[in-house]
Amino acid sequence: MVKEAFNLHGVIPTNEAIVALALKDFATEVAAIMALGFVVNLIFALITPAKFVFLTGHHLLYMATVLAVVIGSAGIKGANLIILGAILQGTIATVMPALLHPFTKKLTNDAGFALGHYNSLGYLVSALIGGLVGKGSRSTEDIKVPENLSFLKEPLVITSVVMIIIYVFLALMAGPAVLEEFAEGGNYIMYAIMQGLTFGAAIGIIIYGVRMILAELVPAFQGIAQSLIPNAVPALDCPTVFPYAPNAVVIGFIFSVIGGIVGMFLVGPLGLALIIPGMIPHFFDGGTAGVYGNSTGGLTGAVVGSFVNGLLITFLPALLLSFMGNLGLANTTFGDSDFCWAGILGGSISRLGTTGAYLGIILVSVVLLAIASIVSVRARKSVA
Repeated sequence: MVKEAFNLHGVIPTNEAIVALALKDFATEVAAIMALGFVVNLIFALITPAKFVFLTGHHLLYMATVLAVVIGSAGIKGANLIILGAILQGTIATVMPALLHPFTKKLTNDAGFALGHYNSLGYLVSALIGGLVGKGSRSTEDIKVPENLSFLKEPLVITSVVMIIIYVFLALMAGPAVLEEFAEGGNYIMYAIMQGLTFGAAIGIIIYGVRMILAELVPAFQGIAQSLIPNAVPALDCPTVFPYAPNAVVIGFIFSVIGGIVGMFLVGPLGLALIIPGMIPHFFDGGTAGVYGNSTGGLTGAVVGSFVNGLLITFLPALLLSFMGNLGLANTTFGDSDFCWAGILGGSISRLGTTGAYLGIILVSVVLLAIASIVSVRARKSVA
């Protein structure tokens, strides 16, 4: 609808789509990197102070895919590709939850889990920006709603209302002909309304599922961790933080989309591919960025932090395209910031050749693990 409504022809970042394309050529390498990279994550969690075990399975798959693509496109094949990808995968899975964890502990009141979602750079930037611009700003959860609109206090209601407005607006702009196939003969406006309601219902399922995970998985994980990796912390998917600031999720989504639209008009003049905002990354990444921005800077932090997140997940996917070989010509790419910076870094190092890639990736891993270890040690001391 976005493409048809505004006559845009560009790249829509959608992880699921680009992974499906990449697995046609890199299925074996992706599976091996994902499995071996998880083992590397466990080893690093055991031997370093960064005791984080990344448990968001689909993001492990996506990260393994982007690493296989960029390293393979640089000419490195076979066992070397798998080993290099696994080292980077395990490093990033250990480091990113660690760097973000001081903020995660604050907003969750140290609920016993870390965030394991590969837009951590966006969340980290949002939290830091919130601390800079949000001094004295009230929390998004303290926003006063008129009595006759009190039903909007319910997060799932406001999410559904916002999505209905977006879907109906785009449907009107695109016209009935574009939606005829999807509406299957029904009214295209009613189809758009149902899509907005379905989105809200799906988020409800996610949030209630998250509560079940937190109630069951975290205590079970602690028992396993104590026997294998003492003091290990599970790193879980981004909806685990949604219940802590549901208003910030909606605000973050809206302003991340605005950031994506602004970025869309900036990438062209810079000679980069046109990146059309994708609703999936902007909802989950932008919503989570809003939660982290709110945790340090209230409403102002949520607005500005998620807007900057929208810019990040517009410019970074555009920069990643040149490292993806033939897949860079597809009309989609990876949408979350960590996939992009990791792909750009891994692709740049891999162009040094096999020996150079080993030296570069090992050096980068050592530096990142050292930083994560320092952050983890300081966080524990501050709590003590």
